[in-house]
Amino acid sequence: MIKVIAGGQRHGSVTVPSSKSQAHRALITAALSDRPCRLYFNGASNDILATAGCLGALGANIALTEGGCIVRPISQSAPGEKLLRPGESGSTLRFLLPLAGALGVSARFILEGRLGKRPMDALTDELKAHGMSVQGDESSLICSGKLTSGVYTLPGDVSSQFVSGLLFALPLLEGDSEIRLTGAIESRAYITMTENALAKCSVRIKNDGRNYFIPGSQHYKAGDSMSVEGDWSNAAFFLCMGALSYEGVSVRGLDTVSAQGDKAVLDILERFGANININDDVVSVSKGALRPQTIDASMIPDLVPALSALCALASGRSEITNAARLRLKESDRLKTTSRMLNALGARVTETVDGLIIDGVSRLKGGRADAAGDHRIAMAAATAACGCEENVEICGAECVNKSYPAFFNDFEALEVTV
Repeated sequence: MIKVIAGGQRHGSVTVPSSKSQAHRALITAALSDRPCRLYFNGASNDILATAGCLGALGANIALTEGGCIVRPISQSAPGEKLLRPGESGSTLRFLLPLAGALGVSARFILEGRLGKRPMDALTDELKAHGMSVQGDESSLICSGKLTSGVYTLPGDVSSQFVSGLLFALPLLEGDSEIRLTGAIESRAYITMTENALAKCSVRIKNDGRNYFIPGSQHYKAGDSMSVEGDWSNAAFFLCMGALSYEGVSVRGLDTVSAQGDKAVLDILERFGANININDDVVSVSKGALRPQTIDASMIPDLVPALSALCALASGRSEITNAARLRLKESDRLKTTSRMLNALGARVTETVDGLIIDGVSRLKGGRADAAGDHRIAMAAATAACGCEENVEICGAECVNKSYPAFFNDFEALEVTV
């Protein structure tokens, strides 16, 4: 699908969908719990549906409702190999692979897009060292065997999802376990989100800042209902649009004390010189000085496409560093971000682990390739707010992965005349 949007500043307000990261975690903890639980969220993206479908294959009963779903926990299922389809969701695969081992089920995960190319060895090596058989290729992973408790060692700088997957699974095992992390720990906020989700279901985890201690033989105890807060990762695109608009953009449904790491977009926008106003769950951003920035992306990789669009319109040289992991996302996001912005008239150069962006006062516009990556498509729409001419986004339907209503919400904003 080619989406054609007019260039120019936007103003108005939107309500962002619920946090995809928190929805994954709420679905899993509810499915492992001791009673049915109603989840309240809006915006059932492809990734959220993938997690719900995989949990259903493991024995949960998940019924979508208006404004969320009802989760009936995993029960004893028939023997035989379970077929799980995580789509392109790295979270779904990495969270549920250890869980399949904890439940002692045999499963085949069908991998789509670039999911089979994303790093898994550090996790699968530990699973195989603790009782599981895991084998496969870029199209599928097959696992069997019963996971055992013990000491798990993982690198802290590959994926926080490895840690989260084990944190969901290890409390179910007989015997205590420990996760030891080596090297720098990146995206720590996502591990904190997992700890918070476990705590809501009375699962006890201890950590000393680096290592995690997990008592065994625990039971998940969800309440009758759980609500999922708004998504800061998706909100970032509209907040950056606000930073390009003198009249500004307001985003509703955000928790300003959230554990989501991408809430850091507020501090970064303030450094850019944007005007920020917070009123309860509404965050409003409008254009200020728009100064160039150096941004360390090690803890906020998902913000890079949106912030790069802003850097492209901030006069002077900006630099994004410590972002090498973006080469292993739905696309090589350093390459696809630079290509998309340059196609619209920006001046972006790739480095080994980041981007150098020489800002201009206005972008021209033109045709941009979303490269099958939801965040590139949304970043192109953000960049359009600084373009003189129309922007054509090729493959715009990829936003369904995380934000199916994105272009509807974008078109609800008004073009500043």
